[in-house]
Amino acid sequence: MRLAILDSGHSFGTKALFAMIRVVSRQPVPEPLKLVRYRADFYGAAMQQIMQEAMRGPSAWSVGDRELMAAFVSKANESAYCTNAHAAVSVRAYGDKAKVAAVLANLETAVIEEPLRATLRMLGKLTREHAVGVGDMRDVLAAGVSRKQIEDALAVCFALGTTNRLADAFKFSVGPPKVFEAGAEYLLARGYR
Repeated sequence: MRLAILDSGHSFGTKALFAMIRVVSRQPVPEPLKLVRYRADFYGAAMQQIMQEAMRGPSAWSVGDRELMAAFVSKANESAYCTNAHAAVSVRAYGDKAKVAAVLANLETAVIEEPLRATLRMLGKLTREHAVGVGDMRDVLAAGVSRKQIEDALAVCFALGTTNRLADAFKFSVGPPKVFEAGAEYLLARGYR
């Protein structure tokens, strides 16, 4: 059920910000922004910090890699909004639409580096089955992924798992590709703050 309060339950200052976003971008206000601004004290501020650290904090994974992980986890969670949003950011970060499309279509046949493939495989299993074992982690390490990179990938998985569920619970509307392209440009320039 879509809660109308996400569209209308904001303070005057937030409504003014949303109006400015619509005028400047010529796009609707992004659904996640409506959510984080509605209950900033309860959810928004904390989740923005978690997302910023997971997606833009120091890491051996590139921004494109982490955004691809986000899209991959979102696809495994069947969250259309988040899959489209993070795929668009990954495409822009990599400058390679075919690579992102190939990974989301079939991880095993996509032309990507083995450490990334092993990590995505592990994240997919964790997302679908809600558990991974010692053998799964050994496989990721054997592919050349460091322990820190595993931690960073798990942070992305946590952040997106939470966001996917909220996006689906609040029925984020999936707009046309140009909406996600505009959001991707913003997220690459500013991050998740």
